[in-house]
Amino acid sequence: MPDSLHPELKSDMLIPIHSEVPEPPTEKPTAQPRFTPQDRVRRLVWKMAIATLVLMAIGSATRVMNAGLACPDWPLCYGTLFPAQQMNLQVFLEWIHRLDAALIGLLAIVLVGYSWWKRQALPGWTPWVATLALGLILFQGVLGGLTVTEMLRFDIVTAHLGTALAFFMTLLVMGTLLLPHQPTGTVGKLPWLSLTAAVLIYLQSISGALVGSRWALHQCLVVTQLCSVMNIHLLGIIPATLITLAVVIAAWRTPALSGSLRQISNLVGLLLLLQLTLGFATFRLHLQVELLTIAHQMVGASLLGSLVCFTVLGLRDRKPVPTPLQNDFIQPA
Repeated sequence: MPDSLHPELKSDMLIPIHSEVPEPPTEKPTAQPRFTPQDRVRRLVWKMAIATLVLMAIGSATRVMNAGLACPDWPLCYGTLFPAQQMNLQVFLEWIHRLDAALIGLLAIVLVGYSWWKRQALPGWTPWVATLALGLILFQGVLGGLTVTEMLRFDIVTAHLGTALAFFMTLLVMGTLLLPHQPTGTVGKLPWLSLTAAVLIYLQSISGALVGSRWALHQCLVVTQLCSVMNIHLLGIIPATLITLAVVIAAWRTPALSGSLRQISNLVGLLLLLQLTLGFATFRLHLQVELLTIAHQMVGASLLGSLVCFTVLGLRDRKPVPTPLQNDFIQPA
């Protein structure tokens, strides 16, 4: 058969035919979730803690600006959600204070629901502590209503702040426990020292709230009344300062302390110095400068929160990490 009649046959015969073996299908690696349930809970808790600190700042501003009864009813303000006609600085402070509290309450409900829903992927204590936090914020709301209906009764106002601080500390404990942390085992007795300082700072905050709610500084300086309340707060500065300072010094003197604990201890030292300065200025100016009074309470809450974080992280750090040399001597059971 001539090649000219079938050129395609010739070309087919000249080209070697290779059998193509199909490659086995490769399994694509499953994409890991960007955030685990623990990450989401931790992020939500820290956001709530910041919102609570802001809430306490607004509450302090409401008190020093005499705006505690700017909204005469509760939970509404002048019978409406937004009192546009009555709006002024005092009404705005009380209104935004309630709004922030309501938002934190809603976030607490979300936290509880999500913690119980994802409880299998979370530490077992998480949903229970979240439920405790929700109970505290609900109790805080009741105290907020009583603050208005009972016309700023001093014991209710003091309990209002005390519960807010307890809620704030609960959030910080949750957030710190959920942080990734590699223990070093070098912390020694520092957590117990820090816990003592946190308790003293909390009691000092409560006595400060009592001084503010009863206007004890003005009463003592003007008409020599309620000086015992004022003196208790002043005398409480000494042990709280000494123990907190001992935490900072002990952290400096502890070798191989983890970097996070050392950073928190430095923050505690700075906050302590700032708090003492603000407290002295507030006392000398007889609570006449509102921003100083607000800053004094906020720095105190931040100092308390830093000590709580240091305590929790320190307790987690007590478990020593075995070195390779120690591992060589570990015999199998």
